[in-house]
Amino acid sequence: SGEKDRTLVGSSDILQYLENKYPQKSSTVTLSERDEIKEMILQKAKEALDFVGNYVASFLRIGRGNEAKGPAGDSAPRPTRPLILYNYEGNQFSRLVREVLMELDIVYELRSVGKGSPRRTQMEEETTDGSTQCPYLTDPNTGISMNESADIVQYLYDKYALYTPPAEILQWASDYLLSPLQPLTQKLATLQAGERGDDIGAYERAMDQATKEIMEQDVVKAPVVVYTYDLSPFTLEATTVLDRLGIDYHEIRLGKEWMPGFITDEGAAKRAALLKMTGQSSLPHIFVNQQSIGGLYTGTPGLIPALDQ
Repeated sequence: SGEKDRTLVGSSDILQYLENKYPQKSSTVTLSERDEIKEMILQKAKEALDFVGNYVASFLRIGRGNEAKGPAGDSAPRPTRPLILYNYEGNQFSRLVREVLMELDIVYELRSVGKGSPRRTQMEEETTDGSTQCPYLTDPNTGISMNESADIVQYLYDKYALYTPPAEILQWASDYLLSPLQPLTQKLATLQAGERGDDIGAYERAMDQATKEIMEQDVVKAPVVVYTYDLSPFTLEATTVLDRLGIDYHEIRLGKEWMPGFITDEGAAKRAALLKMTGQSSLPHIFVNQQSIGGLYTGTPGLIPALDQ
């Protein structure tokens, strides 16, 4: 354009030159427009989270809600009048409650109150606190009403189940994470007990001594004996189930966990001896009438499978 070349140094001078030379069209956004944009972004983020949450919930609970489970045994308390559940189909928390109601074999009345439904207004009038949040459960047998899925699920287990089943993520971890690692953890159990030490004879004697203690001292102490780790979530869930069922048991702690530094030498020897005796090194390890039934999910057949039978 006939202008002389210019040399600019520094970002502020360069930006100022570009703004003066090539001014942009007005892009002023009003405060209300900014609020609308912000609201739209938040809404899209919420929809994305709901979408992901639905699929994650379905994945973690795969196979659930298909049959009545062990907690709904013949001696479990039964409601005399149907419960009432307000819900809508696309809500993963509502689905969680429906699955638990099915697994506990509880008769209930389902009232669909999807977003935009005129029945939402009816729900607000009928619920004790004017809530429109789903899921919302009313138990006419007790006069209890609540609208948080976690509270509803715990209430159902407390009121109408023999016991509260373990956290579902533990079964997923047991099936898909720990089972493939079983050969490794079993080999580590024998190594921690001294299998590859300089004195193989000492290892064999330690195994014989640990086996003798298990059979002649440990498992005869009570009809139910549980070997545990202090920090194991599987151990905690197993003892919680037994406590809820009112089953007395004798607990034998082998250490805080199986990792080196967290398990005692005696604990490592008994863990390896349990592996040799039963084919299972993981804890908890439960004996009933001096017979091994295994751990929380695994074994012959395991605590939860035994209760489900």
